[in-house]
Amino acid sequence: MALEQVTLTDATTGSQATVLVGFGFNCYRFTANTGGGPVEVLWSAPGFENGTERPSHSGIPLLFPYPGRLRGTTLQYGGKSYDLAGNDGRGNAIHGYVLNRPWRVIEQTASKIVGQFRASERDASILKQWPADFTLTVSYELVGTTLRSVVTIENPDDKPLPYGFGSHPYFRVPLGGTGSADDCVVTVPTSRYWELVDMLPSGKKLPAVGPRGLAGGLRFADAQLDDIFTDLTPSGDRVVTTIADPSNKRTLTLDFDARFSECVVYNPPHRQAICIEPYSCAPDQFGLTDRGLLSGVQTLAPGGRWSAGYEMRLE
Repeated sequence: MALEQVTLTDATTGSQATVLVGFGFNCYRFTANTGGGPVEVLWSAPGFENGTERPSHSGIPLLFPYPGRLRGTTLQYGGKSYDLAGNDGRGNAIHGYVLNRPWRVIEQTASKIVGQFRASERDASILKQWPADFTLTVSYELVGTTLRSVVTIENPDDKPLPYGFGSHPYFRVPLGGTGSADDCVVTVPTSRYWELVDMLPSGKKLPAVGPRGLAGGLRFADAQLDDIFTDLTPSGDRVVTTIADPSNKRTLTLDFDARFSECVVYNPPHRQAICIEPYSCAPDQFGLTDRGLLSGVQTLAPGGRWSAGYEMRLE
């Protein structure tokens, strides 16, 4: 059976975005029409819409209630133990529960869609794997060559909800045309990154310079990254990141709410894309917090609500 998907269209420019509702509410295609022809902004594996590809390796995977890795496969919280799914190949849980399950559409127009995932309704087995029920609501809206998203987290339970959220977009390089991906320049306003040991934060922060010097711009040719950048410098209440393609004279801007305290940058081995990922917390946030380190871990009281947004635009 074909998975449910919805295509959005901006009536003015003809830009389009397609959301795979039946597989993690993943916006796996965004075609921006700048007037010089359509440009595929997002990278996805061929056949991703069939639901047979890895859910975290294409489009815009949504990571909740924890982005990245949690150490091991058991969470100790509130005096109880929760068995998590260990699926990173290293014996750690990774990326949460919503990126490969079907969502529910609660609002839809020609250019906007809103999806929702409540654990107790979509897959009650999650309630045995996490301290509280949760409702995650995500919108996508096309306005010209801009794709906007708002994320809202709510706690419908009578227990505290610990959580972290991450968005994991795969941006295609180069930005259309026939230029070289190597000449693209990636910029993220960051001064430090978390040292990783076995792909988990050690607790130490290091200066983001040299091959991780994203603040001044880093050529894609020099990028060998799978790192968690922190100490972000916002412009007002937004963090502004860019991918500049000098060959095609195009710039992709991803800006996100400063409530996202971390930013993972990753270039997959196929080197057809680079990921710039806003996270509301560092991976292994509970382990870092247990050691007295600021990780961005957050908790919603019963009835509580958290919301933040991000948008990507091609110019």
